[in-house]
Amino acid sequence: MTKKMSGMKVKLYIYRQGTGRVLAGQRNASLGRSAESIDATSKDTEGFWNESLPGFKSYTIDADGAYVESDAAYEELETAFLNSENVDVYLEMPSGKRYEGNCTITDFSLDLPYDDLVTYSISLQGNGSLKIILESNQTEAITSNEVEV
Repeated sequence: MTKKMSGMKVKLYIYRQGTGRVLAGQRNASLGRSAESIDATSKDTEGFWNESLPGFKSYTIDADGAYVESDAAYEELETAFLNSENVDVYLEMPSGKRYEGNCTITDFSLDLPYDDLVTYSISLQGNGSLKIILESNQTEAITSNEVEV
């Protein structure tokens, strides 16, 4: 039987100057990965079926949570957004497996209801490759062409 995982312990970190800071108050996060396809269909294609080749890949990270005013990671995101700078981030699984990359902040919202918690939401668009780092070898990054467990 395979072990199921709860998302409660998956955290988003902002990485700067050798230190990863967890984004406080985080409730939800999602990692979206997609790939374009290149149409390779030709007159030689067998049986009237389309043929395709893998194209460029991209990723996004979306997160939301309860706003914590004194959070250093949130302050780093806010500064990067205001200065039009990219940020280094990673999502860490309970096992220690990490998904990390450099991202552009594409949406950074605060919800300020009069009768509830102040909450934030953020959308990050990957800039370059998404690296997968496994717990067993934290120093070796796995790129799109390598997978080791």
